[in-house]
Amino acid sequence: MTIISMRPLFAIGVSIIAALLILLSDKKPDLREFWTLLASVVKFLIIISMIPLVLRGNTLEYSLVTFYPGISIAFKVDALGLMFATTASFLWIMTSIYSIGYMRSLNEHAQTRYYACFAITLSAAIGAAFAANVLTLYLFYEIITMVTYPLVSHKETPEAMAGGKKYVTYLLGTSKLFLLPALVLTYTVAGTLDFTSAGVFSATANQTLLILIYILFIAGFAKAAIMPFHGWLPAAMVAPTPVSALLHAVAVVKVGVFSIVRIVLFVFGVGMMKDLHLGYVTALVVSFTIITASVIALTKDNLKARLAYSTVSQLSYIVLGVVLLSPSGITGGIVHITNHAFAKITLFFCAGSIYVASHKTKVSELDGIGRKMPYTMAAFAIGVLGMVGVPPAGGFFTKWYLVIGSMESGSLLILAVLLTSSVLNAVYFVPIVYKAFFKSPAVEAAGGHGEEIEIKENPYIVVPLVIAAVGSLILGLYPEILLIFVRALK
Repeated sequence: MTIISMRPLFAIGVSIIAALLILLSDKKPDLREFWTLLASVVKFLIIISMIPLVLRGNTLEYSLVTFYPGISIAFKVDALGLMFATTASFLWIMTSIYSIGYMRSLNEHAQTRYYACFAITLSAAIGAAFAANVLTLYLFYEIITMVTYPLVSHKETPEAMAGGKKYVTYLLGTSKLFLLPALVLTYTVAGTLDFTSAGVFSATANQTLLILIYILFIAGFAKAAIMPFHGWLPAAMVAPTPVSALLHAVAVVKVGVFSIVRIVLFVFGVGMMKDLHLGYVTALVVSFTIITASVIALTKDNLKARLAYSTVSQLSYIVLGVVLLSPSGITGGIVHITNHAFAKITLFFCAGSIYVASHKTKVSELDGIGRKMPYTMAAFAIGVLGMVGVPPAGGFFTKWYLVIGSMESGSLLILAVLLTSSVLNAVYFVPIVYKAFFKSPAVEAAGGHGEEIEIKENPYIVVPLVIAAVGSLILGLYPEILLIFVRALK
């Protein structure tokens, strides 16, 4: 049943209001951070209030403005969007707490701008999650790019400005060159931009044109970081660690892969994807990304760079699962949106914790650091389990469903890719945990007097990263938390 409700609009608007309050509280840091935390909690409560209705088979809809039949800015809350929105809003609470510890510990400049941009970014991410059509999704997709640019270039160093320029050039360039034409062609062929469960295209439509539209969509959603449109993501690592966590776990890359899932399932539909033989071809492309990015990650000594290429690889698991077009493959792809979010934000939080406490940024510098930062590195180890796909972390169920999905689709090649990538994940992550806990720490002098530098964990940073790690374990122990959303889509 369709329920007309303004709740999706409220969920989007609460952090826009917060952004204004944050800007007005520029000279009052405590008040500024209070608005950040309050908005994140209120947003989360509004979003979870919709879960019972949606899981009972309802959808919540609200049309903001209609420009022409089939062209509108409108919102629709279904199980897929609600799962993504719940994940994003919960992790915003964790990131808000983490940001307070991180930004204050390093005495970062422009903190008001930082928190305001963060708030608007989350509004745009929720807008994308609840978009009822391609136009609405496109608008919020573009807003995310523009409002995260100040976050990526936050440090305002030459390196940060160059990284920010590459970031915005990639994402705005691909959306204008590919995504906007795809949107126009979709409306021309289908007469609507609304998402529908069976897809919007007629079986009589020109197949060559449909294939072109599909390619334009995949290239246009560059936030999904499918090679060769991935170069912006490593460049964005110049941003502060909470921003990197936001980019990799929630607002940017997840909107990219979420958008592709929407296009595959709700614009083309499983039947049309099979008729056009697009699923297997896409699976081969993202398989190349999965393996190549994992190999590159092996070569990176900088911890954030290794995590960045891991993200490039892991994002393609989501696309891979969905384009397998089998029930288990689609399930694996969808649940990985949340499983990856919890595991990856844990790892980035840990990288930031290490930097704040010790100013270490390289894997080669982490010998014995687990003895000085036990909570941080224990959480890191849990995040690694999620990335590799080892129980009891949630990533295990992603790999489980993807493996079954590859067998359902009859592809031994995809099965080999999944197994190989899991081994590569272990090869570039497990040595970090080993070095942290089982190698002797190097003695470093402070101030030239020979005494060892004190490394101490910051509670504001440690609490959210531990909660995120525990969340990854809960998702592994109770996979039904996510599976109920997948079932509600059927």
